[in-house]
Amino acid sequence: MAEHDGDRVRAGWAPFLLEGRRVVLRYAIDRESAPHGESMSDALGTIFGTDETAVRVMTRRGEVSVPRALVIAAKEVPPPPVRRRGPAAP
Repeated sequence: MAEHDGDRVRAGWAPFLLEGRRVVLRYAIDRESAPHGESMSDALGTIFGTDETAVRVMTRRGEVSVPRALVIAAKEVPPPPVRRRGPAAP
């Protein structure tokens, strides 16, 4: 499912972008509508849907739908660390 733009492989090519996988996606955003003028954002979470145009990720803050054409980088990541409980209260 590689898309080519000349000699460069375009975003959205990553074969591991499958439902159930935990990933981090870096993607382009509109700088003018961003709160601090940034041009990229990240989505860290579990993929719960994909199609030819978008990858849907469930993050801690909710659902994020990332257009594949805007994905700059993608990486599969391990499960989140288990939170340790503090010492028991006396």
